[in-house]
Amino acid sequence: MTDSELVYDILNGNKRSFEVLVQQFQERIFRTAMGFVHNKEDAEEITQDVFIKAYYALNSFKGKSGLSTWLYRIAVNTSISFIRRKKRKEFWSRFPVSFNISSTDKNAADHLSEKEEGRLVRKAIEKLPLKQQMAFVLSKYEDLPQKKVAEIMQVTEGAVEQLILRARSNLQKALEKISYNP
Repeated sequence: MTDSELVYDILNGNKRSFEVLVQQFQERIFRTAMGFVHNKEDAEEITQDVFIKAYYALNSFKGKSGLSTWLYRIAVNTSISFIRRKKRKEFWSRFPVSFNISSTDKNAADHLSEKEEGRLVRKAIEKLPLKQQMAFVLSKYEDLPQKKVAEIMQVTEGAVEQLILRARSNLQKALEKISYNP
């Protein structure tokens, strides 16, 4: 079944076709969300939100890009929105407490020894500029070709290549700072 036929069936009330759409794309959307939030529960929530948004916006799908590209775009935007909301919540939940925390509670060596290497890498990815993070996650976590990433991000392939190179460089610098400043 083509993308257009699948969309047409869903718009005409065929619930089975929507189930097919979800089954076909849910793993890819979940991996994309994981690339942004690094938390299974959050990624599951985002994945669910993506398909809800897609269902309600399906009549806006024009077929100019592939259905997967359209869904990836929704996934990226939903992930970014989720991160922004979460950061705001975390900020306000910590605000009253932040005045009572002593910076001498732990020294940097103790703090770093408690962290896992994977967590440090995820944190470094989260600190990348948004477009670099998007390009890096889509190309490295999703293993999408640069052409597909460019289509999703609505930029040129050359821009994607530059974003990925900058992301790698920034990640390397961030991880070197951590390893040299224990």
